[in-house]
Amino acid sequence: MYKIGELSRLTGVSNDTLRYYEKMELILPADRTAAGYRLYEPAALERLRFIQRAKMVGFTLDGIKELLSLRLDKAHHSCGEVKQMTENKLQEIEQKLTELKRIRGALRVMNDACCGGDESAEHCTILQALETGEPVKMEAPC
Repeated sequence: MYKIGELSRLTGVSNDTLRYYEKMELILPADRTAAGYRLYEPAALERLRFIQRAKMVGFTLDGIKELLSLRLDKAHHSCGEVKQMTENKLQEIEQKLTELKRIRGALRVMNDACCGGDESAEHCTILQALETGEPVKMEAPC
């Protein structure tokens, strides 16, 4: 059995995060000591590592909770259900990447149009573009 501090050290997950995971019912202590300390079974360590790996590939805590339920009840769920979750996550990531590329392009245009001099920001092309919503006009070099 592990106390919360031991589990934290082994996984790099803070005590506060472990308590939050408990509140979300992602991980639950097996027991408590007479003093109220949480005690976790060795399986909790593997469960936390599963959670960490799922977070690293972009799953939310709600998604992880669903994955954990699929993992625990494999007999009543298919691999196809798990695959569908990853396909949904991939689609979400693709949409985010598209949006980030659009944002990067807009920022690059604004940044390239600004000379970045030390003069007053009164005529700053970046601020003007953000205030008016008009496309940035390339200014003459400062």
